[in-house]
Amino acid sequence: MLVLSRKVGDTIKIADNIEVKILEVKGDTVRVGIEAPKSVDIVRGELIQSIKETNAESLTLDLDWYKNLKDNK
Repeated sequence: MLVLSRKVGDTIKIADNIEVKILEVKGDTVRVGIEAPKSVDIVRGELIQSIKETNAESLTLDLDWYKNLKDNK
């Protein structure tokens, strides 16, 4: 992992087509702007984790439903 210290207005370049800019720092919150091609998906990490947990829960519920269906025959 690369760790950088940046100030408001500073940027970070990723490859040739992605730029991350520090927009604002207030207390422990940092506003970040990201410029990237539309073909690049940008998603918050906690959203990905939430989706993974929901999918795992759904899989468990589907297996329980299947077992109950099988047992009721």
